[in-house]
Amino acid sequence: MHKRYMSVWFRYFATDRMVRLHPELKDKPFLLYAPERGRMVVKASSQALTREGVMPSMVVADVRAILPSVEVYPEEPDVQEKHLADIAEYCFRYTPVVATDPSDGLILDISGCAHLWGGELPYLKAITTRFQKGGYEVRAAIADTIGTAWAVARYGRNSPIVDSGKQTEALFFLPPTALRLDSTTLERMRKLGFREIGQFIPIPRTNLRRRFGDNLLTRLGQALGTEHEMLNPIHPAPVYQERLPCLEPIRTAKGIKIALRHLLETLCERFFREGKGMRTGILKGYRIDGETVQISIGTNRASRNAAHLFKLFELKIPEIEPALGIELFTLEATLVEDVSETQEALWNTGGNNPKAIAELLDNIAGKVGMQAIHRYFPQEHYWPENSVKEVNSLEEQPETDWRTDRPRPLHLLPRPEPVEVMVVLPDYPPLHFRYRGNIIRVAKADGPERIEQEWWLQTGPPRDYYCVEGEDGARYWLFRLGLYGSEKPRWFLHGFFV
Repeated sequence: MHKRYMSVWFRYFATDRMVRLHPELKDKPFLLYAPERGRMVVKASSQALTREGVMPSMVVADVRAILPSVEVYPEEPDVQEKHLADIAEYCFRYTPVVATDPSDGLILDISGCAHLWGGELPYLKAITTRFQKGGYEVRAAIADTIGTAWAVARYGRNSPIVDSGKQTEALFFLPPTALRLDSTTLERMRKLGFREIGQFIPIPRTNLRRRFGDNLLTRLGQALGTEHEMLNPIHPAPVYQERLPCLEPIRTAKGIKIALRHLLETLCERFFREGKGMRTGILKGYRIDGETVQISIGTNRASRNAAHLFKLFELKIPEIEPALGIELFTLEATLVEDVSETQEALWNTGGNNPKAIAELLDNIAGKVGMQAIHRYFPQEHYWPENSVKEVNSLEEQPETDWRTDRPRPLHLLPRPEPVEVMVVLPDYPPLHFRYRGNIIRVAKADGPERIEQEWWLQTGPPRDYYCVEGEDGARYWLFRLGLYGSEKPRWFLHGFFV
């Protein structure tokens, strides 16, 4: 896949964060400072103060001499770093690969993502607009390389979208500082009269290395795409995870059970404090040979019953191969939901114990698999196969009631199956029909019930449904697709009345 990167620059990141915390500072001149060589030095200035010419690295005393009313606050680099990491995690909704660009930016690997927003420009606007609504002054750019995206976001004056392979053109008129060079190299280039990157791009690499060292060539190559630049994306720690290191490697099923029980008790205590419960969980064992083994479970409703969860995991412990021994266990709840203190009766039918039912279903699923258990809700559709949907949670409630004014089969086939029929007259039910090689003679029948096509989804002929009963007592739901006279209709079996 062709790589594309986005650089996001928060122009006043530190001071914008302060305004979010203290809205009264909006439009006021203030700065953040830190001690440096025995003096208080400006580290960040607000937008209002920047317009007055106050920039980082100035001495606070000098600023106060010019603007006595300026407000000053200590810089909090650790807090700012944590806040930038939080913003990076927020960007996971836009791309799965995000890295922080200390101390005021982000780098996003957007390869294969932009089309979901209708293209790169709408994608860029969606991200920048979201941050601007959050109170941040932000600029962004997209390019084939991290270096070019970074340079255009901070120093570009034209389009923020750099076409593939156009890095040289995008960088040509930008200043050397756009290459993320150190101050010593920049000062040396300034003395030699280099004001734009295009002035030294054609110079032989050996001459540049002799004058400015390898750092310039590396940064220039990263921007142009001739040097690879690694992205160090963030990996948010799982919110609900417990770890248990072992003093001695665990090699037995009994030892695994002891570790599992300890992890579950610790995790469920946290669930109780926070009103949460586990829907899916993974137990991982890290072996001393470097391999990782794991088992996972799923529940029908959020559970914080350690004994119940232990039984679900216990069924799968034989799948764990400890080999030479497991030295670390982790238990992670990958899907967590709220657990209400007062549980309503299942499906609003009193007398049931929904917790016991859910745990019973979990035990069954642990033995035969979650794929063997299904729950269905009605949908507001006339077309039978569209009128039912499958749900995964016992807590979810239907948005509409089941239709009871017409007979409907308990077992509805996901797709109607064609059958051969014998019909006396066009609107009569079949005398008999052939289904999977067997001839079924009809003893009783009721119908037809006409169901038209849902024109907002599809077009075509209507269906005429018949409820028929075979001589053996089994009941079937058949329909005729199309009308006699205008076309040759076809017959299908769509369900069974059990």
